[in-house]
This record gives sequence, C-alpha cells and structure tokens, in this order.
Amino acid sequence: MTLLTDSQQFTVYIGFFLLIIGIIGNGINILIFFKVRTYRQTPCTFYFLIESISNMIYILLNITLRILNIGYGIDIIAALSIWCKFRQFLLVTPGIFSMNLSCLAAIDQFLTTSKNVSVRHFSRIEFAHRIVILSLIFWCVHGIPIFVFYNISYPTKICMNTNAGYDIYIVFYLLGLICAIPILIMILFGWLTYRNVCQIKRLNALQVDRQLIRMTFTHVILSVISLLPFGIYQTYARLTKTVFKDSDRQMKEYFTSTVLSMVTYLYFVGNCYIFLISSRSFRQKTRHQLFPWCQ
Repeated sequence: MTLLTDSQQFTVYIGFFLLIIGIIGNGINILIFFKVRTYRQTPCTFYFLIESISNMIYILLNITLRILNIGYGIDIIAALSIWCKFRQFLLVTPGIFSMNLSCLAAIDQFLTTSKNVSVRHFSRIEFAHRIVILSLIFWCVHGIPIFVFYNISYPTKICMNTNAGYDIYIVFYLLGLICAIPILIMILFGWLTYRNVCQIKRLNALQVDRQLIRMTFTHVILSVISLLPFGIYQTYARLTKTVFKDSDRQMKEYFTSTVLSMVTYLYFVGNCYIFLISSRSFRQKTRHQLFPWCQ
C-alpha cells in the first residue's frame, strides 16, 4: 500500500510541477517563435512553434486529468462515453503529432547543412507549412478508430479499447510510433547533420543557424532521455504479460510505470529550457521579448 500512496503523491506533486513549467515553457516558445521574424521564416523554428502549441494542448489536458484521476480519484470521463473517446483521441493525436514535428525539425537541419544545393532547396518555409497541414490531417485521421473502438466498460467505468485487433495495434503504437521510430529518426538525422557540419569547413550561414543546430541537437537528446526508458519498460511489460506476478511485484511495476510515464512528460515541457541553455541567440531574444526595458 505504501508504493500505491507514493505513486499517487508522486503523480500529484510532480504533475503539478510539470504542468506549471510546461505552461510557462511552451508559452515562452510560442511567444518567441511567433513574434521573432527570423524564427517565423525558418522551417525548423516553425516546426518548434507548432510543436509547442501541440505540447500545450497535450499537457493541459493529459497532466490535469492524470492528477485528478490518480491523485484525487476524480475521473471526469467516466460518466460520458464521448468524453472517454475524445480524451483518448487528445491523448494520442497531439502527442504523436508533436513527435512528428520533432522529426521534421531534425530532418530540416540535415537539409540546411547539406552541401547539395538541390537538397537544401527542400528546406523552405512554404514546404514546411504544407507538411505541417498534411501531417495534422494524417494524424487526425489516424485517431478516428479511437472513436469507434474506445468506450466505457461497465460496471468498472473504465475507459478502454473494446477491439482485440486494435489492441494489437496499440502495442505497435506504444513501442513503434511513440518510442522507437521517432527516436531512431531523430538520432539518424542528428548524426547526419553533425556529419554535414564536420564536412563543411565554413558554415555558409548566419550565427542563428548555428544556434538552431545546437537547439535541435539538445532537443534530440531530451527526446531520447524522456522517451527511451518508457519504451524499454513497455517492452518489458509486454514480454512479461503472461508471467505470474505476486502483489508485491505488481505494486513495484505499477510504481515504476508511474514514474516512467511522468518522465515522458519532460519531452512535452522541457523544450524551452534546453533552448535557453543551448542557444545564446534564443536567450537574447527571450530576454528582449519578456523584459524589453532591460535592453
């Protein structure tokens, strides 16, 4: 019972902390990337802008509901089936859309540092606008089965998937689309970008472009740190699903799952802070926008 109580308290205290810093951090990102003209016209920072908006939606809904449900036993989606479906849709779609944008940002930095002019040509803000719209449409369509297969199970009043086939896909979603594939794409194109930079003796770009490369690298590191442990645990959980576990082991795994699932929220709340750490240009622009009288 102690671990159960610890899990609840951990969710409440860490959840509130992540919610506050997430609102502040994503709010700063939205302000800076929207108001600073050079950032608005750069594909990579445009991806970061839309990602910050998506992250804000994700944490406002999901962290808040998680705190209410686990911390205080208040489940506001248990009464209505439509809330069950809609909440699950908003759990899946903004999260995977955000990771899609992180991959696009990493790919864009590879394009901008390429020595091949035809490759660099694809790093254009017009293309970025179209790709974001198409990606959003795709992931919204991807979430449609949730409205079909998710429902409230009675008498437990738990919002859950009711289709066995879709349950198999959820495993692929958790391990593939949320963890393995985005991490591999970001690591791959982060490495390709680093290789491009090493091959170019003199970067034919402004200082802000160098700063963006650093911001993207640190963003990739944050993604790996926050998502990989959860992916490893989910793999373990699936492999041991049929193994008999006593109550003590179940409680320890529940606590581990709680901690690692909260760690994944770092991905959605931490961008602004790693940008401030890694980029002098971003720090200067943030200070100028938030404290103009200090200039």
